[in-house]
Amino acid sequence: MNGLTMLIVLLGLAGKKPAVPQRAEVPMVTLEGETQGTTYHIKYPDERQRNFKKSVDSLLMTIDRCLSTYRPDSEISEFNRAESHRFRLPYFYPVLKKSEEVYRATDGAFDPTVKPLVEAYEQGKKSLELWLPNVDSLLQYVGFQYIKYDAVSVRKLKKNVRLDFNALAQGYTVDVIAVFLESKGINRYMVEVGGEVRCRGERSPGQWWNVGIESPTQPGGLQTTIRMANRAMATSGNYRNQYRQNGQTFGHIINPKVGFSQQGALLSVTVFAPDAMTADAFATAFIVMGLDESQRFLASHRELDAFLVYKDESDSLKTVATPGIREFLSH
Repeated sequence: MNGLTMLIVLLGLAGKKPAVPQRAEVPMVTLEGETQGTTYHIKYPDERQRNFKKSVDSLLMTIDRCLSTYRPDSEISEFNRAESHRFRLPYFYPVLKKSEEVYRATDGAFDPTVKPLVEAYEQGKKSLELWLPNVDSLLQYVGFQYIKYDAVSVRKLKKNVRLDFNALAQGYTVDVIAVFLESKGINRYMVEVGGEVRCRGERSPGQWWNVGIESPTQPGGLQTTIRMANRAMATSGNYRNQYRQNGQTFGHIINPKVGFSQQGALLSVTVFAPDAMTADAFATAFIVMGLDESQRFLASHRELDAFLVYKDESDSLKTVATPGIREFLSH
């Protein structure tokens, strides 16, 4: 998710719904591990106590072979070095399609061709050398309009354009695991990868899954918790993965229109959507768009909900939630 591992705490306590007739509680299966430079946690009740960890780890490795920019042998790395690529695994095309969807919906605030700028930021953070003078020359390679694709292959319309799916790959990974669990007849689950979460059904009879959202001003602490069922969520923020140079703060979520991150009032955004990939991509886009533009967008896109943390003009911490999730938040 956006190169940022959010510490979203998956609480053992479940939020309660109105009382319902009690049924015998099915034992919970818990899977944990490491992937994509972060961790994953999966919980699901199963009368047969089936353990799918081996299958999940195999899925995670296959997704990495397709979408990881840190692997030189991945499909996306091969494409970034070439002019075109024919898909071998079934994961490239869905992420590319979602990227275009969010790119168009946000007028380019989300753009997976931001890779050259991300590399410049990472090199600047590592070396502490000035990289902003290179932004204008790198911006010529940024723009999803330079990508042409179909369900079989992808190609560049301009040399040196490169893709980076880190802003939605973890969310997509959550969705792939969720679909796998459903294929095994698991209809109640919580899947979390690097802070991106998708839940289905109840945690136990009469109880929701309860998920915590990290405070952007107190890393490791909770800003709030939310009761979830049949929804996904993802959080983005520039407050952790950043550095200062010459009195200026640079964050890792880069505005693809100007070439660097822009510090504003908005500290973090948690987006709720039917699937985690959509939530992940829009969470990144909203950080780029800022508080006011994000709120306007959400007002006209009721299929999404969001919890936003920001600082007002007096530097006081404030939060705002869209109507669809207010009753599910703790207070």
